[in-house]
Amino acid sequence: MAIDLSLAPRRLVRPSAVTGQPGLDTTSATLLALAVVVAGWTIAWPSDVAYALFIPLAVAARMVLHARRTLVVFGAIAAMYVASLVDTMHGSAVALGLVLAATMALVTVVDRTHTRVGVTTAVGGSMLMDLRERLRAQGRLPILPSGWNVESSVQPAYGDSFSGDFVVGNCPAIDRFELAVVDVSGKGTTAGSRSLLLGGAFAGLLGAMEPGRFLPAANDYLVRQGWSEGFATAVHASIDLSTGEFTVGSAGHPPAVHFHAGSGRFAPVDGASGIALGILEHQGPETFRRARGRLERGDALLLFTDGVIEQPGMDVTQGIDRMLGHADRALTDGVRGAAARICATGSGGLADDRAVVVIWRD
Repeated sequence: MAIDLSLAPRRLVRPSAVTGQPGLDTTSATLLALAVVVAGWTIAWPSDVAYALFIPLAVAARMVLHARRTLVVFGAIAAMYVASLVDTMHGSAVALGLVLAATMALVTVVDRTHTRVGVTTAVGGSMLMDLRERLRAQGRLPILPSGWNVESSVQPAYGDSFSGDFVVGNCPAIDRFELAVVDVSGKGTTAGSRSLLLGGAFAGLLGAMEPGRFLPAANDYLVRQGWSEGFATAVHASIDLSTGEFTVGSAGHPPAVHFHAGSGRFAPVDGASGIALGILEHQGPETFRRARGRLERGDALLLFTDGVIEQPGMDVTQGIDRMLGHADRALTDGVRGAAARICATGSGGLADDRAVVVIWRD
């Protein structure tokens, strides 16, 4: 199976962080000049504040410089600090010197850990920002033809930038819409990096094969990753935009819910079942049974992750009933924006990632 490499992060390492281009030379010189100024200050007007200024200089060096240049700047800072002590010995200068030495030692250990995995401190922040933006771009859903609408909301645990829940959608034909809502094990940056990898692969699978083969193919891909705890749950929907007929497949995921405009009631889409992705090899379409239904005008299809319904001490059925109560009120206020309103009322609260998708027919 071919994976679209265009989805992989591109700005992994800035040239200046590896080749020693002028960008980092200028930064190093600036930090060294500041160290000279601080040393002169401590000699001329010794005080706790003057000596303490060496500590933020050391932290700043670690934040913006490559590991080797950080050591060079650290050596210069240490030398200037000792020189200032030779000229005048201030009462707490020795204690602050020990704090400075401990700070530089800790930073050196962290730098070595980052260098060992090929990520320099100078570019770590830009990598995380790039990862976050790619996750957001990956989750943008296509604009559907007239008469159809879709909205999604993904809210990470504790307001983090990265979520183990993600949504991918695709329109492989003018009258067909494919959507997958996935919950990856874990939280934070670990789950976010897995979400990026799986999101790119799953987006490529959507529409590239018959709907019944999507979940088996997604399972095969996840098994091949060999992650020790790398499982995921997913719900996949395929909708015929000309007739409103749809099929839903599930892999260990909470059921989709169908809102019937005629009766004003919600009903779970029964019949979709299957084990979570990444647990067992060679699972065929028969493992992931699909349910069928039809969206009439005014109907909506609601898909969500377990963070919306699960809460310690509460039965899953109670969680679903609670969520449907919020969904009823959210749809009463208007379908647009309902996904975000439902997601915000998730039973898991801030402690769990949450994702909600609402597809409706005018």
